Amino acid sequence: MKPSINITHNTDKNCFETTINGYTGFISYQDQGDSIIYDHTIVPVELGGQGVGSALVKYALNYARNENKKVVPQCSFVASYIDKHEEYQDLVK
Repeated sequence: MKPSINITHNTDKNCFETTINGYTGFISYQDQGDSIIYDHTIVPVELGGQGVGSALVKYALNYARNENKKVVPQCSFVASYIDKHEEYQDLVK
């Protein structure tokens, strides 16, 4: 069974993060005013295969939508996620 993924917005570090069993995965960003650059998605190998990366990206994209920001997917994982999920393609700058 997949663990419950609780994601928090760490505004001090400009990232969305989750810690499971002592391991922290995160997606970092650069806020550009009307747009947001997602530059890195990091998931420790210990959390691999549990949907952590996808959950982080989904959370980050929903944040961008709620804040009316366009997304610049510098991170290849974010770009790939958007390619596979049509409902987020309108966010790309």
